[in-house]
Amino acid sequence: MKGYVCRTIYKGDKKMMKKVLLVGILGSVLGLLNAFAAEKIKVGDPAPKLSAKNENNETVEFKYSDGYTMVYFYPRADTPGCTAQACSLRDAYEELGKKGVTVYGVSTDTPEDQKKFKIKHRLPFTLIADTDKKVADAFGVPVRVGFTSRQAFLIKSGKVVWLDRTASTAEQAKDILDYINSAKK
Repeated sequence: MKGYVCRTIYKGDKKMMKKVLLVGILGSVLGLLNAFAAEKIKVGDPAPKLSAKNENNETVEFKYSDGYTMVYFYPRADTPGCTAQACSLRDAYEELGKKGVTVYGVSTDTPEDQKKFKIKHRLPFTLIADTDKKVADAFGVPVRVGFTSRQAFLIKSGKVVWLDRTASTAEQAKDILDYINSAKK
């Protein structure tokens, strides 16, 4: 199919077709290398210090206070699993707040798509538009075919205290609250 598209677009310009195919192959290889090269954060590691654009296209600095900060990654705004995950956190947001949890949701969606998602589902927390994938890279979260892997991190006093590499959808808030409640005992 790719060869057909290139032949159609470049109408026999073999040199240009080879360049286009080479760039496509190189991009795919680099994407795979990025997924494997990103160093994964472990419990006890310092949380990355960075800034990114939110759903309002404003720069937000990730600040880690003495309370908890949850940074969760999801593949795509307004898809069934991602909506269930976000709504789990929305529905428990008051209880999470009482436990001192600040929530950031991160995907590679644009600020506009994040804003639509936030408004549609009345999400009370910040959504990060990680279009350049620097947040995912800093946390060691793979991005495959443009979609962030579903993962969650809980940070306290600047250090990762809990993480989930296969973050839940409908049970995300429960998982976080279970950890916090068991950590206080």
